[in-house]
Amino acid sequence: MDKKDFIKFSPVRYFENASPALKAGEIGLITAKKGLGKTSVLVQFGLDTLLNDRELIHVSFDQHSSNVITWYSSILAEIAKKRNINTTELNEEIIRKRTILNFNQESFTLPKVVNTIKAMKEGGINVSSIVVDGLDIDKISNDDLKCFADFIKAEEISSWFSYSSEADTLKATLPKEKLDFFTTVAHLASDGKGLNLYILKNGEGQIPLNSKTMLMSK
Repeated sequence: MDKKDFIKFSPVRYFENASPALKAGEIGLITAKKGLGKTSVLVQFGLDTLLNDRELIHVSFDQHSSNVITWYSSILAEIAKKRNINTTELNEEIIRKRTILNFNQESFTLPKVVNTIKAMKEGGINVSSIVVDGLDIDKISNDDLKCFADFIKAEEISSWFSYSSEADTLKATLPKEKLDFFTTVAHLASDGKGLNLYILKNGEGQIPLNSKTMLMSK
């Protein structure tokens, strides 16, 4: 199986059956209670970008780079295991196209993240997508979100955020002024039998997650 087939069978395709893929300049949001698996979902989106030969920046506010790298390796291995694919060459490609940044929210604002990425782009990194994991969106201002949203629109970049929240309705997730920045919102929760991603905005339905591999599935 070549890389085109690998992309075809990416777990993200299951998500796109329920919610349209993000376009350039759009932001998506994955919510769940802390520790349930938001990072695994964001990594699946990140891997899909990388496998499509586009450059990705993964910004983490709550995990060290080594932990983030482990997530990518584990998710890639699980996808490959289902299709009996050797991932040695793919791992090398991913490392070349992926940049991981670690910040502390107490000392590093979202506009500072934007400035850092601008500098990286000026240095030759042609980033196509940004993952922002572990940021407490409730504690950042609307102006800071607007700064980020304006940047990705101007640069034609897509982005996925995570946010720790147990709210299972769109209205209860965040104030409307903040929700307006997100094109797509999905909530990860357990139904007692397993984990599901419930589409709250820009689509409908739910996407099951395999409880062992954390991959999105049918």
